[in-house]
Amino acid sequence: MFALSTEEKLQYLVRLMIILLINPLHECAHAYSAYKLGDDTAKNEGRLTLSPLAHLDFFGSLLLFFFGFGWAKPVPVNPRNFKEPSKGMMLTAIAGPLSNVAAALLAVIAYQLLNGQEYFGIHDGMIYMSPQTKGYAMWMIYEFIVININLFLFNMIPVPPLDGSRVMTYLLPQKAAFWFIKNERYFYGAVMLLMMTGILSYPLYFLNTKVYDLLLLVTSWIPAVTA
Repeated sequence: MFALSTEEKLQYLVRLMIILLINPLHECAHAYSAYKLGDDTAKNEGRLTLSPLAHLDFFGSLLLFFFGFGWAKPVPVNPRNFKEPSKGMMLTAIAGPLSNVAAALLAVIAYQLLNGQEYFGIHDGMIYMSPQTKGYAMWMIYEFIVININLFLFNMIPVPPLDGSRVMTYLLPQKAAFWFIKNERYFYGAVMLLMMTGILSYPLYFLNTKVYDLLLLVTSWIPAVTA
């Protein structure tokens, strides 16, 4: 009854990689950016690290593992330590999603390298991988890429507590930014409603495919060079 297919097992493995590797990278990027901009709050609380234990949110990790949607422990930031608080918050916020783009790009490069290689694995002095194993490996990398792009896109939605809200606050005129902050709970509720009804899934899927295609395009030369 609970037997999992190979694809399902690999999917859970990819989600575990996100929890143990990418979520810590995302949060550490926030902490590092804040530290470089003058705020050592996260550093003093032990968040300037890639250790999963420092960033693990138990409930958020469970949701991510079983349902593919979750979160890590937010990094504490004190904007009063920035020379320009609004700009500092914006740069600190955007560092997290950009780390997901970087991870996705590295994964696309790995995907293209693997795609250009017929042999991958040791056999008779030659690196070899069976077509089936290669297919599974490429599928895992693809899932890893898609999840990272989704994390980037979702976090850039301009509603609190998502990172995009800090970017929006910085870009808006002062009066508009004040109104946005005052009513942020309504925006967040609306986005959560759209997520639960699945309405937001369609534009996110569309944008995900466009970002994925762009990353494939800029790395399309790799298979030909490495074949």
